[in-house]
Amino acid sequence: MPEGAVLSVVTGSRAYGLDGEESDVDRRGVFVVPTPMFWRLDKPPTHVDGPMPEQFSWEIERFCVLAMRANPTVLECLWSPIVEHTTPVGEELLAIRRAFLSRAAERTFAAYSDDQFRRLESRGPQGPDARFAGELRFRKMAMHLLRLLAGGLHLVRHGEPLVRVDDRLRERLLAVRHGETGWQEARRWRAELTGELAAATEEGSALPEEPDKEVIEDFLARVRRSAL
Repeated sequence: MPEGAVLSVVTGSRAYGLDGEESDVDRRGVFVVPTPMFWRLDKPPTHVDGPMPEQFSWEIERFCVLAMRANPTVLECLWSPIVEHTTPVGEELLAIRRAFLSRAAERTFAAYSDDQFRRLESRGPQGPDARFAGELRFRKMAMHLLRLLAGGLHLVRHGEPLVRVDDRLRERLLAVRHGETGWQEARRWRAELTGELAAATEEGSALPEEPDKEVIEDFLARVRRSAL
């Protein structure tokens, strides 16, 4: 664990229920540094890698800022079904997780997926169809972007991120990963999800307009005082 770790969760395929034998264990976490370190000219890091492979952690204030901005990866950390390590501070962070939600998520989930899909479509001289047929990594990326869109739709409709997918969605996503669903069909599914997300947003989102900044700031203040 990173020094000062208060929360460590498993994210990625193993948390989504989309893992295979070759899947890595992606770990994300939150750490707290002693408050006096912020009084120095050289500030403490906002994030650290490791110590385990595929492990990345944010300092708690940076984590809170990203969560308030509806960063998809950060929000999913708060709803991961696989919590490997937590402290009283981490438990309190999980207890206030709904304070971070807002309608900003409607934009960030769709915008991130759209940007990454455009990158997939433009990659490689052979074009996306050949890459999709030949490269597992390409198909895995497409699968996760479709999962992200489905998660954004779930968030708008139900007011919380979708991490562990149900059996039906799992089957459809794994068909993309295994190449059983072709690139053009994957693109059509993406268009359907994008349309459903836009319609759900117009009909009335389950999300609040803004994060609960007062709750979050009160939590951070108590963390900083306890770390003096």
